[in-house]
Amino acid sequence: MTNLTSVPGADVVPTPAAKSAGRKPAVKREVNALTGMAHIGLILWAIATAGPLIWVVLASFKSNTEIFLGKPFALPEHWSFKTYADAWTEAHVGRYFVNSVIVVILSTAGTMVLGSMAAYVLARYRFWGNRFIYYLFVSGLAFPTFMALGPLFYILKGMGLLGTYTGLILVYIAYSLPFTVFFLAAFFKTLPYEIEEAATVDGASHTRKFFQIMMPMARSGLVSITIFNIVGQWNQYLLPLAIITGPGTDNKLLLTQGIAKISVSAGYHAEWSTLFAALTLSILPMIIVYAIFQRQIQAGLTAGAVK
Repeated sequence: MTNLTSVPGADVVPTPAAKSAGRKPAVKREVNALTGMAHIGLILWAIATAGPLIWVVLASFKSNTEIFLGKPFALPEHWSFKTYADAWTEAHVGRYFVNSVIVVILSTAGTMVLGSMAAYVLARYRFWGNRFIYYLFVSGLAFPTFMALGPLFYILKGMGLLGTYTGLILVYIAYSLPFTVFFLAAFFKTLPYEIEEAATVDGASHTRKFFQIMMPMARSGLVSITIFNIVGQWNQYLLPLAIITGPGTDNKLLLTQGIAKISVSAGYHAEWSTLFAALTLSILPMIIVYAIFQRQIQAGLTAGAVK
């Protein structure tokens, strides 16, 4: 069947089907062009992001001569792990690493317990002041960290918690709760009410419903926000700098403080390969954590965004 209609005494006129068929290749080419540009942009962004990290890792295996006088972007001539051993022992990165692990584990656990319970109540129960409390939590997202450094310093000093892990953990929890409640409240709203109602009919208490029913159902969202909190607290520098201070705190420094101390104290005679090894040791755990829980993070973000 032809797509052209013949009219006596007139030119051949294409039908609407023929016009649409003629437009399809042009639209397809436009979509392919946009997709190609998007891929190019993503490739450039990946290079800009991963390039410095790869350079730091390669530089951690080189000597100062290779880094500055040789080929800075070439592979190391001799692959040696001595720089990592020096960073772990002589530069005390091992001690700082353990300190960071202890603080982040305790603060993340406290954040998730308190944040998930608060988000569950605010999302699933209706009571007077519900919205006010929710917006009070969310308002914490509007205050940057450096605005509270002065008040936090004097509050913890008055409580006798300055220079202690307890004070730092409490501050980490307080700063992580707003985003945790904001994220999990939206996630808990997406969970079906039928299962919760069935548990209520069976006589389950509020505590049992939360820990045995709702938390397993919200597993993907909990994993996602847990990873975000771990990464955020692991990379924190300003809060430890203001809180872990004073005499006798050299052994309590976190990894971010320790790396800064290595860089500043070395001056112009720095063993840059040791410093890059310390940076690699600080970056590597977060990359491993994200690589392991990548699917759970994506599932949690997708589920929390759709109601």
